Amino acid sequence: MFNKTTDQTAPPTGGPPARPSNTKSVFSSDLKITGEITSIGDIEMLGDIDGNVTARSLTVGAEGRMNGTITAETVDVRGKVDGQISAGNFTLRAAAQVAADITYRTLIIESGGQVEGHFTKHKT
Repeated sequence: MFNKTTDQTAPPTGGPPARPSNTKSVFSSDLKITGEITSIGDIEMLGDIDGNVTARSLTVGAEGRMNGTITAETVDVRGKVDGQISAGNFTLRAAAQVAADITYRTLIIESGGQVEGHFTKHKT
């Protein structure tokens, strides 16, 4: 009735559980990061990043500042970005200030958004 049929000394099978791809990381406004950031999920950046970001999606908040290269399926900018952006869907909000070369598949620029740089549509 209480017999265990599995070997308790054997290593666990299957490895660690996979992280869900719908995770979201939030970098608060008092945070400054220098370096590379990679995520399989979403990133909301309210602080400062000097470096490169790769994620499923990146939102740069109104107080956020990014200096580097962004690679993401969805990029939504409300703050400041300097560098390069490669995005499937790129949205520049009204308060945003962007100085970047942008490669995109779909593009939205709200009235009042400031942008300086080159736009290139992804070849499909």
